[in-house]
Amino acid sequence: MLFNTQQTLKQIVTLASKELERADLFFGHGTDNSWDEACWLVETLVQRSGIDQINAEMALEEVVLNELQKLLIRRTKEKIPLAYLLNEAWFAGLPFYVDDQVIIPRSPIAELIKNRFKPLIADEPKRILDLCCGSGCIGLASAFEFPGAKIVLADLSTEALTVAAINKEKHGLNSRCTLQQSDLFTDLKGPFDLIVSNPPYVGEAEYMTLPYEYKHEPTMALVSERNGLEIPVGILRQAADYLTEDGILILEVGNSWQALADLYPKAPFLWLEFENGGEGILSLSYKQLREYGF
Repeated sequence: MLFNTQQTLKQIVTLASKELERADLFFGHGTDNSWDEACWLVETLVQRSGIDQINAEMALEEVVLNELQKLLIRRTKEKIPLAYLLNEAWFAGLPFYVDDQVIIPRSPIAELIKNRFKPLIADEPKRILDLCCGSGCIGLASAFEFPGAKIVLADLSTEALTVAAINKEKHGLNSRCTLQQSDLFTDLKGPFDLIVSNPPYVGEAEYMTLPYEYKHEPTMALVSERNGLEIPVGILRQAADYLTEDGILILEVGNSWQALADLYPKAPFLWLEFENGGEGILSLSYKQLREYGF
């Protein structure tokens, strides 16, 4: 047993951090280093035990230490992302339930949401579509920023929609958010003032090079054919039909952004920049989509 009741919380976090560091793990599903992940793990378990006030010199009960040891072993041996082990991820300052039926929220779109999509949109959106919603984090976080908006959470995966339903209930948004199973736009009814999508965009070759932690996420939520572009291009070709005349599309394509730019060299993509890092997210207006002819 790595931990005991004589150790302080700070000592326990330090030991856990060293174990994570030695395990040659990938940190990119909620944290980017072993110390932050150890803090996240320990703090979550302490709070779930019913303790609200945490300090560095406090001791932990044996039941908490046993759970910590168990989860630490699974994290280091099986390389399961911590968000799955805790069934919780944070996005745009909000907690979301997650399991291995959805990818773990980590999109830079969170920064756009907290900035209320300024200056991309001028008026408050009345209808927002979170397309390929997964856990529903993008749409639900947007609902908090735009309290007058109705939100549609759409995904092809029924398992993902089950997770989104949990989060819709968790955040008390049942009256404003609708779930819809749909293969992209097939079963949706527009128009929307704002469409935000973080779809599958990883090419098969890139997928094979990803750290092992990504293999725990659903492949259908990550991989898109044609070097990652098939689904994003499908969205671009249909989005205008589901936008209002003043509507905006926000589309994440990650590392496939250069391939998309090469495919459509004259397209008026606005590639967004982020204070907290991230790339591969574009914005197009309804008018731009129509004028270009997607």
